[in-house]
Amino acid sequence: MAIYLGFDTSNYKTSAALFDSQTGKAWGESRFLQVPEGSLGLRQSEALFQHVRSLGQITESLFEKAGRLPLAAVGYSARPRNQEGSYMPCFLAGEMAARTAAAAGGMPAFAFSHQQGHIASALWSANCLHWMKGPFLSWHLSGGTTELLRVESRPGELLEVQVIGGTQDASAGQIIDRAGVAMGLPFPCGAHLDKLAGEEKPAEKPFAAKMQGLFFSLSGLENKFKALLDKGCPKEQAAAFVTQSIAETVYRVTKKAQKEEGLPVLFSGGVSASSQLQKRFEGKDQVAFAQNGWGGDNALGAALLAAMWKEGVL
Repeated sequence: MAIYLGFDTSNYKTSAALFDSQTGKAWGESRFLQVPEGSLGLRQSEALFQHVRSLGQITESLFEKAGRLPLAAVGYSARPRNQEGSYMPCFLAGEMAARTAAAAGGMPAFAFSHQQGHIASALWSANCLHWMKGPFLSWHLSGGTTELLRVESRPGELLEVQVIGGTQDASAGQIIDRAGVAMGLPFPCGAHLDKLAGEEKPAEKPFAAKMQGLFFSLSGLENKFKALLDKGCPKEQAAAFVTQSIAETVYRVTKKAQKEEGLPVLFSGGVSASSQLQKRFEGKDQVAFAQNGWGGDNALGAALLAAMWKEGVL
């Protein structure tokens, strides 16, 4: 039995996870950060404080669920992206916990990016880890990120990414949260807006985002849903308009990217759980979505990557 511990402390959620590299079994615990009603997020200092306050309880719950298992290594999210200058203080909480656990247990601690963790957990949950043997495309659709990535692994580098498309202004998650808060929904608003939209017909046909190659702009969508609400549009129809507009934009870009690159496409990040987005891709080949709740912020990706790095698995 080779067990790996992972930590991820994003600007939305505190997470810890365990991964057994021999059986492929995983355990996870997480808790959303508490955001005041009507707010669109937290200051980094408040997010860091909440992580420090929650990490002990979450880790204890994780081991109560999985049992007291011997650990081989620890992985953690150290920064948002695997690039120079990418930094958010909230990730210091997970780093502190990981390095402390590693030092106490006499084992290595491996640092990864939050984005790499998203991709790894999505691949595992969709039973697509074999995609890492060659290049593939991946959407990272979350509260602060809407990027289409070309991903490739090679000796000494797991999940190396190149941004080839995505939003040039507001992210899909930001639009969803702004729309949700405007409708009185709790933050983060993704699941709540998705439920509100349900099978409702949108107030208007989906918004046509301006595209430049594989890049696009969503700021016009924000202006449009605000105008709909000002006109007294029912919230259900406005919610459907937002979710279907985002789904249609992502679909158009994905179709163009697959034609150009000829590669399979993975969907990761909290926004990838959108029922409208998944419905738009029903029956499409070479497309995989994160499964069983592993698309949102989680620590499984860090634990999984630690296992792959330590065991030399590509």
